Amino acid sequence: MKLVTYESAKQSRLGVVQGDAVVDVAAAYGLIAKGRIADAKVGAAANVLRKLGRPPEDMIELLGLGERYRKALGVVVASAGGMGKKGPKGLLVPLRTAKLRAPIAHPQKITCVGLNYADHAREGGVEPPAAPIFFLKSHNTICGPGDPIKLPPNSQKVDYEAEFAVVIGKRGRGIAEGEAHKYIAGYTILHDVSARDMQFADQQWYRGKSCDTFAPTGPWIVTPDEIADPHNLRISLTLNGETLQDSSTSNLIFKVPFLISYLSQSITWEVGDLISTGTPPGVGFARKPPVWMKAGDTVSITVEGIGTLTNPVVGP
Repeated sequence: MKLVTYESAKQSRLGVVQGDAVVDVAAAYGLIAKGRIADAKVGAAANVLRKLGRPPEDMIELLGLGERYRKALGVVVASAGGMGKKGPKGLLVPLRTAKLRAPIAHPQKITCVGLNYADHAREGGVEPPAAPIFFLKSHNTICGPGDPIKLPPNSQKVDYEAEFAVVIGKRGRGIAEGEAHKYIAGYTILHDVSARDMQFADQQWYRGKSCDTFAPTGPWIVTPDEIADPHNLRISLTLNGETLQDSSTSNLIFKVPFLISYLSQSITWEVGDLISTGTPPGVGFARKPPVWMKAGDTVSITVEGIGTLTNPVVGP
């Protein structure tokens, strides 16, 4: 499933992408309440949803309801989406006109992994790390598909970084590597925008990575059943149509289960936490001459099996 947060009448709503449309979760609940979903298979799934008694309020609540709930939701929305124009008003929203937002508006933690592609580490003049290097981005960085990346007035060297991100779906600490898959709700794209002049001047990463709008995410969360191997996905980035990054998650030094387990020995993962797994080579600061994002640019990141996240760049 592709789980989305989208905007309608200035309100955030939950949806599931089906073909070229978004099926509204609250509207699907309305069909259950009216008894319009009747056959045995769908009815059993509807009973799972009825236990909540109402639609989930946001993506974190939806994810926290667990895998059984998500599977039941998938069955119900597939049936609801099949109604087409016979369904109630607001059930289906054309994907091309839907205003998609960041799937998770306020994650408790945005945990990023630095230098997790060996060739990216070397292009920056350092050897690949022996253990994962983590840093945090603050919540004000989150924005969604199509939202502008706003260049800060105190930076002249804003760089792009395409990243494959993991969404935590279950609270946990002290997680064994072999059990890590049970804590994954899905995958998405995160653009780890970086003000390099701040980053290099500070000699640490927080300020340069945490400017407003510096973490576009989306366009949706893809559930694990749709991703056969998260460590074999092509990842690429284009700036104004020119490909500047092109690699594969097979080149990650530290794989997803290890990252989840490693950090869980000292911190607790919460539902909706994001883990951004690092960027491949081709970033702007390492190019000769360097390439910095500027007002008027358009940047797109594509991850195989997930989709494409596109954002314009605007001035201060």
